[in-house]
Amino acid sequence: MNKLTQVVFTSFILLTGCAGKAPNLGIENGQLTQCPDTPNCVTSFSNNDKHYIKPIIIKGKRLAIKNDIVNIVSELKNSKVTVTENSYVRAEFTSKVFGFVDDVEFYFPETKSKDTTIHIRSGSRVGYSDLNVNRDRIEKIRLKFDMLNVNGFESM
Repeated sequence: MNKLTQVVFTSFILLTGCAGKAPNLGIENGQLTQCPDTPNCVTSFSNNDKHYIKPIIIKGKRLAIKNDIVNIVSELKNSKVTVTENSYVRAEFTSKVFGFVDDVEFYFPETKSKDTTIHIRSGSRVGYSDLNVNRDRIEKIRLKFDMLNVNGFESM
């Protein structure tokens, strides 16, 4: 086998494991799973700046907002909604080139306020740095919610 073939074959074998196994995610004690120490994850429940991202706060009813989340995520490239529950949505985003998988979670607890708070966690399954992909994805989703409200399609 020549060197080029060996490099391609070895790279293929290494990269087929890039999807990684889905971590243990979900809601526990009223919070989403904390991020690992690596800088490839953001969550609205973090106490440190490198992982913290503001939750999305929007006027509207939880069921309508859950449906908006599912629709917005479904419209994004390389996404797949994997779990939908009363106050929780989980999705997977797969990178085009290497097939890396990021897990994104949305949790909107009950509140008596007219505003619904959407807590967020977005993290890579493998690797160390994500080059801010998870943070940028959440900000893109936040912008889509802002556009829904500005255009008069408030989730009511």
